[in-house]
Amino acid sequence: MSKIRILVLGTGNMAANHARHFQASPDAEVVAGVDIDAARARQFSEEHGIPHSFGDLDEAIAWGGFDAVANVTPDRYHHPTTMKLILAGKHVLCEKPLAETFPQADEMATAAEAAGLIAMVNLSYRDVPALQAAHGIIARGEIGEVRHVEASYRQSWLVGNHWGDWSTEPRWLWRLSEEHGSKGVLGDVGIHILDFASYAVSMTPVALQAQLATFHKAPGDRIGDYPLDANDSAVMSVRFENGALGVIHTSRFMTGYANTLKLSVFGTKGAIEINHGPYTSLRMCTGDGIHTQAWRDLHADPVKTNYQRFIAAVQSGENAEPSFRHAANLQRVIDRCFDRDIASAPPIA
Repeated sequence: MSKIRILVLGTGNMAANHARHFQASPDAEVVAGVDIDAARARQFSEEHGIPHSFGDLDEAIAWGGFDAVANVTPDRYHHPTTMKLILAGKHVLCEKPLAETFPQADEMATAAEAAGLIAMVNLSYRDVPALQAAHGIIARGEIGEVRHVEASYRQSWLVGNHWGDWSTEPRWLWRLSEEHGSKGVLGDVGIHILDFASYAVSMTPVALQAQLATFHKAPGDRIGDYPLDANDSAVMSVRFENGALGVIHTSRFMTGYANTLKLSVFGTKGAIEINHGPYTSLRMCTGDGIHTQAWRDLHADPVKTNYQRFIAAVQSGENAEPSFRHAANLQRVIDRCFDRDIASAPPIA
């Protein structure tokens, strides 16, 4: 079987990660880099040993020497570029979030399904072995019926300087400004923790209440050209289709945590917990342990990455998860969190 020819669209920070992963696959080859900055596309391709580069997506599509695309453009460009690629009959692995709004994401998913194309989203925490193990344990009923879920994505770069001085660096400042395209911490990493929790229990929330907060961070809540108006913390109180309740939250003010995801799932026969940060732990309380509150550590086997699953899906012709449709459903939940009347809004579904 011939190798899958990959085009990397957008050559910013995450693009190098995509290129390395696909170049490491014996079943794929990266054949081109594309960026609206042609010089940057050329430099990216030279650095990674990629034979072609383009400064325009339409030019690359006219060339046509590729089978699939890693879409690593900024969020606002996911929809227009992906729709062009679907029309051209190309498979797509898109960075998260799939789109800025549910209607856009739904249009992308519907178009890919109608065209019979492989369409996946790089929700990267699917690559965490502990999450895959927990998903299987819960699906097999080992903790019984799920009754309660707690999930958090914890960052603290608005408190500490471990990622640099956010107040002077545009790469961080834009994330705090709706005017510059940010939907805050909810839009940035909220979809990750929503997927983390939803995938673990194989259910997406069907109803929710949400609270978003933007905290004072500078005089006049502005630094230079950046109004600091995007949300810094987000809390969702959710209900799943089986009636289970959950709390899903994220913040950039969780002091002491650089980048940590925590998940606890409580069922009628037991519970399971994941801590994924500088180290990863997976533990479970079942059997006689539910009477003595005894937990035992679990081992999680290595799993395939989203990149590997995408290549396998293109080869087989069968779409895989996380799919565009799944990501669109998550975006519908995220969109509802921005509704002003969320407390009295009808269910999501």
